[in-house]
Amino acid sequence: MNNIQKDLSYAEGLANSCKDLQGLELTIRSFDRCLLKNTANNIVFSDGNPNADLMLIGEAPGFEEDQSGIPFVGIAGQLLDKMLLAIGQNRNNTYITNMVFWRPPGNRKPTEEEISLCYPFVKKHIELIKPKILILSGAVAAQSILKSNLGITRLRGNWSKISFLKNSEYTYIMPIFHPAYLLRSPEKKKETWEDLKSIKKKLISTEI
Repeated sequence: MNNIQKDLSYAEGLANSCKDLQGLELTIRSFDRCLLKNTANNIVFSDGNPNADLMLIGEAPGFEEDQSGIPFVGIAGQLLDKMLLAIGQNRNNTYITNMVFWRPPGNRKPTEEEISLCYPFVKKHIELIKPKILILSGAVAAQSILKSNLGITRLRGNWSKISFLKNSEYTYIMPIFHPAYLLRSPEKKKETWEDLKSIKKKLISTEI
């Protein structure tokens, strides 16, 4: 077993030992195998309502998130808030996190190793929240959770479902474009609006 495999096994063991969100956050704060921690100012764990039916996972913290310790608070985060508001959602009824918990230097894309080391904690995060619907914002989140090599253009707009715990209910999953991408490519907002309407419809149909 090489060092990376040892680190992955260690991360999985730590994640599996977490019984609640507080324990998960404390465990991630003490986790020292992901080198992003050494260059970041803050851990960015989550924001929103842990009892929400809707959970959203993005890619990684940016500069503003690294400063505040809160996900999606920059310009892209402001757009995300507007997107959620358009379907009756906000940070009081949605739970938000990322695939990695520390800002990559220069806002670069996280490496496969960095994503892999954080993945066990992200999976535990989903298991603890138990969302009915999971939005995967951007290619990194969509490819990582769905275990797919397809690009976000092909993944977005398509529902899938995964049971994250044995004998548990399925979580419905919808990949969408990341709001940062929409800021660069506003012509894609029309497709995202269709995805958001589909999410709203699914939310209504899964209400108890």
